[in-house]
Amino acid sequence: MSASTLPPKLDRIVQRFQRRNDPKQKYQQLLWYANQLETLPDAAKTPENKVSGCVSQVYITADLHDGKVQYQGDSDAQLVKGLVALLIDGLNELTPEEILQVSPDFIEATGLQVSLTPSRANGFYNIFQMMKKKALAFQVAAPEN
Repeated sequence: MSASTLPPKLDRIVQRFQRRNDPKQKYQQLLWYANQLETLPDAAKTPENKVSGCVSQVYITADLHDGKVQYQGDSDAQLVKGLVALLIDGLNELTPEEILQVSPDFIEATGLQVSLTPSRANGFYNIFQMMKKKALAFQVAAPEN
């Protein structure tokens, strides 16, 4: 996968993780992201915003402002919260079309799947898929020009 296929912010995040060779440094980077994440209001923690297939509780919301998707999310597990924050940081402010073009291959490019347990790696993928699903809903709802 070429870096040019990734949105610029997501590409920078992938490069940041690629520079960290030690799995412990990757974890520290994830925890840093977790601490940057704004708190999701409890009212948004509804069944339709819950990511299925995650061992921990994960919620993702999405709004569309001026044609760009705004995500919010949260998790009760710090490392997973870091994964949520990483995805939100990388995908926020993109159009639904741009988000739908992102392939999950970038997850491997971060090198994180080596550091994550299989259930966390699977959860990372499920969170990403939910974000794409919400973007698709905006695209489907958009009136044709």
